[in-house]
Parts: sequence; structure tokens; C-alpha cells
Amino acid sequence: MAEARALLFLDASVLVAAARSPTGGSALVLEICAGGHFRGGLTLKVLLEARHNIQDKFGEAELLRFYRQLAAMDPLMIPPPSADRLKLCAGVIAEKDAHVLAAALDSRASYLLTLDRRHFLSPAVQAFAAPMRIVTPGEFLQALMP
Repeated sequence: MAEARALLFLDASVLVAAARSPTGGSALVLEICAGGHFRGGLTLKVLLEARHNIQDKFGEAELLRFYRQLAAMDPLMIPPPSADRLKLCAGVIAEKDAHVLAAALDSRASYLLTLDRRHFLSPAVQAFAAPMRIVTPGEFLQALMP
């Protein structure tokens, strides 16, 4: 029987950064997921937020890279969180980010990867989310190094 891969819940900021910089840490995380070492997960809302930001801020090349990265990674699509879970999470994080935290918790992800240090990397949010770890892509990659 195959060993289950740890789930990495990806915030839209990671998807945007990967599309913008194909040699950066966020893109490397998506490559690692595509290679089968970890499973990337996200919600439709996260996917649409990333696509919207890429369309608004960058060009066709970045949007095409975004779609190619998604196809290669074959993410696990997580259902939207319940209203109760959203309300609970909105008590510890900005309301606009509650859907990300709630879905990551519902998915039982091992990690939530984000570049939004201000909202996600506070001690209160980290304690609330434990045992799930909330880290930047760079921190996640450093943790993989022996």
C-alpha cells in the first residue's frame, strides 16, 4: 500500500508568486507537489483569487505559467468550509483570510503555505491552527533540507 503524501494547503499568494517567478521558492514548492512528494491542496475560491490577481497585475506569460503549474501539480480541491468554521476562524484572523484558514483546517493539511506574514504568521493564528504548521514557502523548503 502506498504511503499517504502530506497535504500542503496553498494560499493564493503562493500561486501568484509561483506564476510570477518560475525560479522562486513558491514555484519550487509547486514542482515538489507535481513530483509527488507532497500533495498540494486549495479551494476554488483560492484558485479564483490567484487567477484574478495574476490577470490584473501581470501578463499572458504569467497566466499561462499559472495554468501549467496547476495542471502539473494536479491539486486536491478542498470543499468550501462551513459557515460555523468560517465564523470561528474569523475570530482569530482577518475576515478576508478566514476562508483560507478554515479550509486548511478542514482539509487536515500538515502545512498551510502563505506569503501573507501579517495575517497568518501571528502567534495567535499559529496557536489556533496547531498542529498544522503555517509557514512561508521558503521556511517550508528550509525545513526539508537535512
